[in-house]
Amino acid sequence: MPSTARLPVDTRPRALMAWLLGYALRRWGGLLATLAALLCGIGVDLLAPWPMKLIVDHVLSGHLMSPQLATIVSWLPRAATPDGLLVWCVIATVGLFLLRWALSVVSAYARIGFGQRMVYDLAGDLFSHLQRLSLRVHSRQSIGDTIRRVTVDSTCVSAIINDAVLPLLTASVALVTMFVVMWQLDATLTLLSLMVVPVMAVVLARYLQPMLESSYHQQDLEGQLYSVVDETLQAMPVVQAYGDEPRAEARYRATAAASIDASMVETRIQLGFQTWIAGATAIGTAAILWVGASHVLAGTLSVGSILVFLAYLGSFYAPLHAMMYSSSTTQGAAGSARRVLELLGTDREVKDRPGATALSAVRGHIEFQGVSAGYEQGRPVLHEVSFEARPGDVIALVGPTGAGKSTLVSLLPRFLDPSAGRILVDGCDVRDVTLLSLRKQMAIVLQEPFLFPLTIAENIAYGRPEASRGEIEEAARAANAHAFIERLPDGYDTLVGERGATVSGGERQRLSIARALLKNAPILILDEPTSAVDVETEALLLDALGRLMRGRTTFIIAHRLSTIRQASRVLVVQAGSI
Repeated sequence: MPSTARLPVDTRPRALMAWLLGYALRRWGGLLATLAALLCGIGVDLLAPWPMKLIVDHVLSGHLMSPQLATIVSWLPRAATPDGLLVWCVIATVGLFLLRWALSVVSAYARIGFGQRMVYDLAGDLFSHLQRLSLRVHSRQSIGDTIRRVTVDSTCVSAIINDAVLPLLTASVALVTMFVVMWQLDATLTLLSLMVVPVMAVVLARYLQPMLESSYHQQDLEGQLYSVVDETLQAMPVVQAYGDEPRAEARYRATAAASIDASMVETRIQLGFQTWIAGATAIGTAAILWVGASHVLAGTLSVGSILVFLAYLGSFYAPLHAMMYSSSTTQGAAGSARRVLELLGTDREVKDRPGATALSAVRGHIEFQGVSAGYEQGRPVLHEVSFEARPGDVIALVGPTGAGKSTLVSLLPRFLDPSAGRILVDGCDVRDVTLLSLRKQMAIVLQEPFLFPLTIAENIAYGRPEASRGEIEEAARAANAHAFIERLPDGYDTLVGERGATVSGGERQRLSIARALLKNAPILILDEPTSAVDVETEALLLDALGRLMRGRTTFIIAHRLSTIRQASRVLVVQAGSI
């Protein structure tokens, strides 16, 4: 189910975290499991140093135990002697190690499953939004870059929640807990250990924005790299025909080099940040060692206690590092999150109006009233087009390339909306009815028919997946496609290759006609359906088209006279006008 969370206008990390937290809450079960594993790990880390303290202070040195510790030890069988206490300390050390290992396995399993589900939720929302954007938007967006945003940039939600927000929460709990225990051991050393916090805060403030900007730039260049690959592969026949492989390779290498340079800049910034944080930690640890050793020599702190304190110091600095590095991680993932937001925040342009009603029982009476439309603001392709099509009419649209014929028929299913005027279907403005109900009343056969990598039967039934095998075969017969389908290795169950590679151009067109026949919509749009076939194939297609157009309001774009013989009227489109 698509997310209903409001998209943040502010793209700073805090706003991005708040937005992406909605995806974590959607998967609350995984969130709770991951948090529980992390918090249990903190508890084990608190207990881990104590067996060593008991060995050093009470087994090796023979120091007396505090009353509270003596009470706990008295519960253990045979722990009153040094040998017995040593055995229990070894058992506890091994047990805590195994428990920590088990918790790390559970935590990793929970985090990975939780993270992947969030990623696919975000990618699903983005994919759903992309399908509803107008063709005008898609024409301005590179396919390769779009694919990268869906498949790669969507991982930002896992990086920010799993690697930043959750570590930040658990680090806060760990810091408070560790501070309380360390304060009980030695208040002076505890205060001294905090001296690195202001240094870390200054370093973070210095590097925060550069990390965000370098990450966004690097992610953007990687998107361009995807675009170069996609465009070259799509244009492979042209590239090979013109011997342009060296220039395509040079373009790829130049874009890749720019991406590598940006990645190295990002890495240098990250390394600078990490070096300052590590340096601050090292200085803090050295100061603790100096003062702690002095306390041991003065007799105010036992050797076991200083060992426990140093163990806790590592655990105390680890959450501080986690908090600092989570900010670093957030900056890196924020670049991807911004790219996802750019698409999610793109206006759909064509969408249902509030209160839109469903269109049903359509007869096919269509009116264009003073319609102007275009793909760019202020540059209309159509100028005040007006005409009427009665139910059952066959309207042929002819004219030079670029005159606006395809734009005109694109307005019927609302692939884009007019900038002026209106279009009526049975007296209803197409903008006042739901998109789904409007498009259910229309079937389209394109000049370049698209087949999915599914079976022949599934391709024919694409518009009516519930159709029976008998209905599919009947549509194929009417489209003059049944004979060649039967000759295929698996008949109707033959898998179509990528982009219809299994069948010829004329066969793809007949399958497209069969798909339109099976949908049985009252309004039909044919966009030059016979322009790319030979005379023999054209005869088969025209025969099938004749059956397809019967009883339907049809708009047919054509350059061949043979295609428009059955037209009720011929509209000549010239420079956007009729």
